[in-house]
Amino acid sequence: MHKQFKEIQRAYGFDDVAIAPGEVTINPDQVSTEFTIGSLTIKTPVLASAMDAIGSPEFVYEMDRLGGLAVMNLEGVQTKYENPDEMLSRIAEAPKNKATEVLQEIYAAPVKDDLVGRRVNDIKSKGAKCAVSMTPASTKRLASVAREAGADVIVVQSTVTTARHVSKSAKGLIFSELIGTLDIPVLVGNCVSYDVALELMETGIDGVLVGVGPGAACTTREVTGVGVPQVTATINCASAREEYFKRTGRYVSVITDGGIRTGGDLCKAFASGADAVMIGTPLAQSIEAPGRGYNWGMASPHPALPRGTRIDVGIRGSLEQILFGPTSKTDGTQNLIGALEVCMGMVGAVDVKEFHRSELVLAPSIKTEGKHYQMGLS
Repeated sequence: MHKQFKEIQRAYGFDDVAIAPGEVTINPDQVSTEFTIGSLTIKTPVLASAMDAIGSPEFVYEMDRLGGLAVMNLEGVQTKYENPDEMLSRIAEAPKNKATEVLQEIYAAPVKDDLVGRRVNDIKSKGAKCAVSMTPASTKRLASVAREAGADVIVVQSTVTTARHVSKSAKGLIFSELIGTLDIPVLVGNCVSYDVALELMETGIDGVLVGVGPGAACTTREVTGVGVPQVTATINCASAREEYFKRTGRYVSVITDGGIRTGGDLCKAFASGADAVMIGTPLAQSIEAPGRGYNWGMASPHPALPRGTRIDVGIRGSLEQILFGPTSKTDGTQNLIGALEVCMGMVGAVDVKEFHRSELVLAPSIKTEGKHYQMGLS
C-alpha cells in the first residue's frame, strides 16, 4: 500500500461530545467555580470578549459586579473616538449590505493614547477590575500606557498567536521581555495546539486563550480555512498546561475563547480542561451591552480582508439573567453559571480542577436522541 502524503487527525467540537455523569453527585450550591489569573481570583469564570459590541467601561463594571471579567479592546471605538456611542449607533444603523464598509471606515481612525488612559481610569474609578486587549503589533506601545493608567490584566490577542513570529521587524514582540516590564497578569492567545501553548507558557504568561475562528461573528474559518474545533483545541492546550505545571510547579490558566452558545457548550469547555471561558455573542445579547443587539468581530473591519461580519443577535435579557438567571428559556442560553454548577454536581466535582477529570464521550447523537418532538418531526 502506498504511503499517505499526510495523516488527518480527527478533531471534535462541542456538538460531537457529551459529559458522562459521575459516580458521586453533590449539591450545586457546594461547588466552587472560581479561577485565578496570576494573583487575581475571579469568582465567575467568564471573560467577556474584547469586542466593541460588549466592552464599554459601563459593561466592564457590570461584569465585575457579577463576579466576572470583561476585556476592553484598546484598538476599538473606545480609544479612537471621544464619543464612541455615536460610532456604535452608526454601526448598528448601517444597512446590512453596507455594514462591513461602515466598520472599515470607522476603524480606520488612529488610537489616541490619551483616550486609552481615560477609558482605563473610567473603569477603575468605578471600583472594577480592568482587563484590556491589544494586538501583538500594538502591544509595546499600548501595554505601558494601560498599565500606567491602572489596568489589572493585559491581554495580547490575535487570530493566531505564537511565541515565534517571523516578520520584517528587526525585533518583534517578545513575551518574556514584555512580562518583565509589567507587574500584572498577561494573557496571550489565540492558539489551538499543544506545542504552541507550551511554548507560550514557557515565556512566563499567566493564561492562554484557546480558539481560532469559532466565534459567531468570526469568518476566519470560511475565509482562510484555518481552525481546530474547540473540544480538541482545549484538550491540546490543557495537556500543555499539565506538562508545564509538572515541570515548573506554576499553573497557567487555559481559557476557551469562542463557539460557546449554551450552558451545555460552556460545561463541555470546562470538562475539556478549561479554567475559564471567554464569551462574546451570548453577552452581546444583554440589555447592558453597547452593541444595540448587534455583534462584530475584531477582524471584521480589516481594510483588505475582513474576517468577520456584523450579526444581528437581538437583545434577550439582562446580563444577570444570561449568567445567573432566573430564566424561563429552555434552550440553555440563559443562566450559564447555574448550568455549570448543576453539571459539576452531576459529575461530583467540587471545583473546576476536579471537573477537568470528568469523562467525555464521543456522542454524535447527543442533540438528536429522543428529541423527535423538540425537533418538530412529529
